[in-house]
Amino acid sequence: MGEQARVLMYCTRICPYCTMADRLLERKGVKAEKIHVDELPEQLAEMMRITGRTTVPQIFIGKTHVGGYTDLAELERGGKLDTLLAAQS
Repeated sequence: MGEQARVLMYCTRICPYCTMADRLLERKGVKAEKIHVDELPEQLAEMMRITGRTTVPQIFIGKTHVGGYTDLAELERGGKLDTLLAAQS
């Protein structure tokens, strides 16, 4: 396999959806870079500015904003997550 796609996840330590997203990515062999917005409030403001959303997780694969856990899981169910991960490598 080539270089791993850069995956960035805005999250909190207590969010169950963040945990589920992390587990799904780990099953794909992907280690997400995490920004814990509960510890870094300035990053929460940045996340809201760039995504227009206030909920976590907010996941980026490369430069593509995937959205939250539900969006990530939908990509997986539709067989599109592997393609997106490979395209961003």
